[in-house]
Amino acid sequence: MFVFSWHDKPPHYFIGLSTENGKEAVDIVSRSVPGRFDFIFMDIMMPVLDGLEAARQIRTLNRKDTKEIPIISMTANAFAEDVQVALNAGMDDHVAKLIDMGILISVITKYIE
Repeated sequence: MFVFSWHDKPPHYFIGLSTENGKEAVDIVSRSVPGRFDFIFMDIMMPVLDGLEAARQIRTLNRKDTKEIPIISMTANAFAEDVQVALNAGMDDHVAKLIDMGILISVITKYIE
């Protein structure tokens, strides 16, 4: 999982942080200052706790920001039913691997504007 903050004043830049597994992802988000992260890229296939369950747990944290932060699924599972499973787990969008940079930029832009 990768969590990012977008610096909206020039010069624009991203600050990113990655985790090794879904449990670390939930722990990092739950310990962060509310509003610290602007969006999350969540891999579905992670050890310890998969991305679907990590997204569910992030959404159930007792904080306003964790209900609203965009969580974007990143997985090789790109069938329509895979996308729907991610959305049902609380994710907002889906980007299939191998990553198409045009699609990735389009998704990021949708959430930072």
